[in-house]
Amino acid sequence: MPGPRPSSEPRPAPDTASDVIRWAAFSCVLVPVVLVWYGTSLAGAAGAALGLAAVTAVCRLLLRRSERCARRCATQRGGRHTREQTPVD
Repeated sequence: MPGPRPSSEPRPAPDTASDVIRWAAFSCVLVPVVLVWYGTSLAGAAGAALGLAAVTAVCRLLLRRSERCARRCATQRGGRHTREQTPVD
C-alpha cells in the first residue's frame, strides 16, 4: 500500500527571526524569575530583565533590517543563490 503522496505545493520557509525573538522574549521573563527564586534581589532581577529586553530589542531591529536587505538584494539579483552555486575556497 503506497504511503501519503508529498504535496505539490512548496512549503513556506520558516520565519527563524521570529522564533529567535520569541525565545528571547521568553528568556526576558524566565531569567528574572529564576534569579529571584535563587535569592537575587528584586532590583537585581529587574535590572537583568531590562538589560535582556534592551538586547532583545536591538537584536530584533538588526534581524529585521538584515531580512529587508536580503530581500532587496535577492530581487535585484534575480533570486537567492543556493549552496550548490556558492564557490568553495
